[in-house]
Amino acid sequence: MENQKKVEELQKKLEEAQQGGGKQAIAKQKSMGKLTARERILLLVDEGSFHEYDLFVEHDVRDFGMQDKKLAGDGVIIGTGTLYGSPIAIYAQDFTVAGGSLGSMHARKITKIMDYALRMRMPIIGINDSGGARIQEGVNSLAGYGEIFFRNTLNSGVIPQISVILGPCAGGAVYSPALTDFVFVVENISKMFITGPEVIRTVLGEEISMEELGGARVHSEITGNAHFFARSESECFEQIKKLITFIPWHNQRKALAFEPREPKAEYVVDKIVPDDPTQPYDVRNVIRAVVDGSDFFEIQELWAANIVIGFGRLNGDTVGFVANQPVVMAGVLDCDSADKAARFIRYCDAFNIPLVTFEDLPGYLPGVDQEHAGVIRHGAKMLYAYSEATVPKITVILRKAYGGGYIAMNSRHLRADFVFAWPNAEIAVMGPEGAANIIFKKEITEAENPDEMRKQKVAEYREKFANPYVAASKGYIDSVIAPKDTRKFLLHAIQVSVNKNAQMPSRKHGIPPF
Repeated sequence: MENQKKVEELQKKLEEAQQGGGKQAIAKQKSMGKLTARERILLLVDEGSFHEYDLFVEHDVRDFGMQDKKLAGDGVIIGTGTLYGSPIAIYAQDFTVAGGSLGSMHARKITKIMDYALRMRMPIIGINDSGGARIQEGVNSLAGYGEIFFRNTLNSGVIPQISVILGPCAGGAVYSPALTDFVFVVENISKMFITGPEVIRTVLGEEISMEELGGARVHSEITGNAHFFARSESECFEQIKKLITFIPWHNQRKALAFEPREPKAEYVVDKIVPDDPTQPYDVRNVIRAVVDGSDFFEIQELWAANIVIGFGRLNGDTVGFVANQPVVMAGVLDCDSADKAARFIRYCDAFNIPLVTFEDLPGYLPGVDQEHAGVIRHGAKMLYAYSEATVPKITVILRKAYGGGYIAMNSRHLRADFVFAWPNAEIAVMGPEGAANIIFKKEITEAENPDEMRKQKVAEYREKFANPYVAASKGYIDSVIAPKDTRKFLLHAIQVSVNKNAQMPSRKHGIPPF
């Protein structure tokens, strides 16, 4: 009888604690078009799999009247569950409890589940919805953020770290998502910024809304801080679930293998790339023409769109793709696209995901703005990432490979394992037009018909130098292949390199051009 009474008492305490900030606060959360923290977790994990921990944790602040305030779970829910039957760790800040503000115990709960994730080698998903540091706790709040950042760094490259911004994430809090692998945002809900609109108005006298300052579109299209953009929370959760199917649970195992599928018949690789080298095309269709089921999961689609990154499968196994995008800025490399590619390359290398590079690159974006923005340093990040990567690395030159860009896009000289080129590939120091104008300047200017002479010399240069056979004659290209055979060559290259063992110099770590 006594035991039954204790169980009933426990049930009552659980129900009270699970109400978060109470009915009024939950109603306010709903009025902003937001789900509650608990609803978010239950929508994301497998049904019935979530187990919560530290539900009865309380803050220990005694100043500013806090001693009389009960904060359910101290404003954050932590626990473990499963996704597709495999374990994950998860936390969700509860905005209905003191605005989800981070205090000492709040941070301790988050770091506890982060430690669990590392120790048990499982992904950690963090749902951010917080007004920031709890002012009443002063430096203890700042210490809490520091403890989280340290663990983000410790976990990096060992277990996947996913951040979901579903409300405000302001001030120092933004650095935790920035340290994680993938950041998801939702239109009209996600807000990320270091300095709020009020401070900007006070200091600079400028009026700006939270959406304009750090809304979902800003971080998806302009800053590159977000990797996935959704129009609703439910769409966001579906994106997370799809991502999870492509990545390994930790760095000592492969991603889950799927049944191999042929690409869809509608994607015919021979018909995607125009014969005219000046005509653009969508390189994503080339990827879809070779991956299993034509299923390509793009990352950072809206930012630096002149380069494409994402996951697909070959023979059922996950592969990372990096590809120049001719339909955007002719596919040139610039500061942002180099950063985007370099980070993705390092992620794939950390989690043992093979890399396939599709190259169609006229070079780096010229101009004073790019030079002053540090295109040399940013471009070097990509060179560093490819050179350092020890996973299987395969390159297919689809069309153009000019100048330093030829080297940067996983060339043989950066230790690509296989380099293939289509017959119409142009591999040269620069484009035929520019080269002919320099090499044959005298003949062109002295000709009776300079325009006709220029065309003749361009054609002469293209035939002699801007083709794949010169590079192939030096062993820089392994095979010149027909476009229709691209998937076959990729499948074989992945198959034979599955046991690749690359030896790197012994060192504590390298020094990338951050």
